[in-house]
Amino acid sequence: MATAVMGDWAAADDITVAFSLDSWHPTAGTRKAGERSAGKRVTVRGGRLVPFADGLDVPAHWDFPAPVGRQPVRALGTADQITISRHLKAPEVRAFMNEAPLADLRDPNTPGPTAASDDGRSAQSWLVDVVARRGAERRAASAAGRDIYAVTAPLVAEAAVRILAGRTLPGGTASGMRAPGEVFDAEDFLSCVADITWSRR
Repeated sequence: MATAVMGDWAAADDITVAFSLDSWHPTAGTRKAGERSAGKRVTVRGGRLVPFADGLDVPAHWDFPAPVGRQPVRALGTADQITISRHLKAPEVRAFMNEAPLADLRDPNTPGPTAASDDGRSAQSWLVDVVARRGAERRAASAAGRDIYAVTAPLVAEAAVRILAGRTLPGGTASGMRAPGEVFDAEDFLSCVADITWSRR
């Protein structure tokens, strides 16, 4: 999404990725991953990876697109900041999430996800908002769907099909780590992934 938002911009002053979940019923794997990575998170400031600390340049609230609206948020240290910074020029890459799902995650009594329909998906809804800023200009896009865990498989499947079919950008599959935006046409990829709705604003 960050690649799609940047479009023809060669650089931006900053990129923000804001996550909104209506709730978070974590899997056992999520809880274990959180325990193992505690205190090891990083963020991007001044064009460098630096240790993450709470309260870094994060507004108290974020105005998510409808139907989510204005939400209190907290800063996150995420893998997205690392992958975005490796191929898009933006000295500041911030990420944050609305407070409600973080409260669910911190509560040891929050149950794991349960299927709400025959397809096995939970009833959870999610929205990701990405904003790039260059001076007074802003570009933004958002994507939404149901069950944040269930979105992984369609993303991976779409990527695998494109790689096997040779539908990648020049140099996109060279050896070494690559961000998705380096490998695929960002807008086309987002438009083809099952169960995701995305749009610019």
